[in-house]
Amino acid sequence: MTYTLIFLAILMAAVVWWLVKQSINVKPWVADSAADAVRTDGVHGLGSYVPLPNIKLGLGVFLAVVTSLFALFVSAYTIRMEYADWRPLLEPNLLWVNTGILVLGSVFLQWAWNAAKRQDRAAIKRGIIGGGICTVAFIIGQLAAWNQLSAAGHFIQSNPANGFFYLITATHALHILGGLFALGKTISRLWQPSSESPEILLGVELCAVYWHYLLAIWLILFALMLNT
Repeated sequence: MTYTLIFLAILMAAVVWWLVKQSINVKPWVADSAADAVRTDGVHGLGSYVPLPNIKLGLGVFLAVVTSLFALFVSAYTIRMEYADWRPLLEPNLLWVNTGILVLGSVFLQWAWNAAKRQDRAAIKRGIIGGGICTVAFIIGQLAAWNQLSAAGHFIQSNPANGFFYLITATHALHILGGLFALGKTISRLWQPSSESPEILLGVELCAVYWHYLLAIWLILFALMLNT
């Protein structure tokens, strides 16, 4: 449990670092007029101010809350393991395939982010669509893994380990589904000729950061369940 919580603490620190980085290295064309002003030593010179988009701040706070939620799950999971009725669940091999798909989705979104910085719309579309396909494939793979467990008689009520497995993986999947909504909005914006590059870059960046975060969370949870 100690190592897992340390990794979650590192992840929380990474979220904070990302927020701080936005406040000291934001380009003026990234933000909108409704953003809050933050102090920076960036491109405008010492003591200048550029706006930090509220949506970035909101995402950072949301990720911090989600990290705390999964930290509570991990704590409850490891404490519950000490009881006599705990029987480790044999995870389906399909989870390895799903993990690879999620990694590939994160790679596609990083590709799209890099393309957005170059204002290469064609490459952005390929990366975003690739990430979306991988994400949908991951959800389908998770459903297939749950179906395999149910077919083998591993139901939620059968064993505390089963209940935790379904709870943790379902919570993670729900966050993935929520991200798909934002990804869909970014995709629709890409196909609008009137869309400006700054808002596309912002949307792609937020999607990429969110997917990298969910990948990191999944790797931590997957390692925890494999070792217990």
